Amino acid sequence: MKRTEDFVRFLGINTQGDLGPWTFYTDKRKGLVYFVKAPPLEPPSLLQTSIRNAVRLAAYTWRSLTGDQQRNWETAAKRAHLKITGYNLFVFWILRHEDACIHTIERLSKIKLIPLERNL
Repeated sequence: MKRTEDFVRFLGINTQGDLGPWTFYTDKRKGLVYFVKAPPLEPPSLLQTSIRNAVRLAAYTWRSLTGDQQRNWETAAKRAHLKITGYNLFVFWILRHEDACIHTIERLSKIKLIPLERNL
């Protein structure tokens, strides 16, 4: 197992999540933890499928934004001192429909974000 850890660190990969047949994460003491990925025992539920589709649609919607619109979301997240990216903020807005939160971020960052039409 030490060889796998050395190899992954040699690659310089920020190991978090699945990589091939392995699952990686970093523990509180900055140690690399990994194990063979366990396949699901049952097919996804209807709720899991609907959430995955909603996130997939949000990602597709993000890709359909212009470069300026994406930069506005990224800049607003930074100016509001959020610990998330503009992409994550956008996905949150699409999934949760929290217009009041986005209006607060607009006020803090002085960037208009919601003239977009949301048809989800």
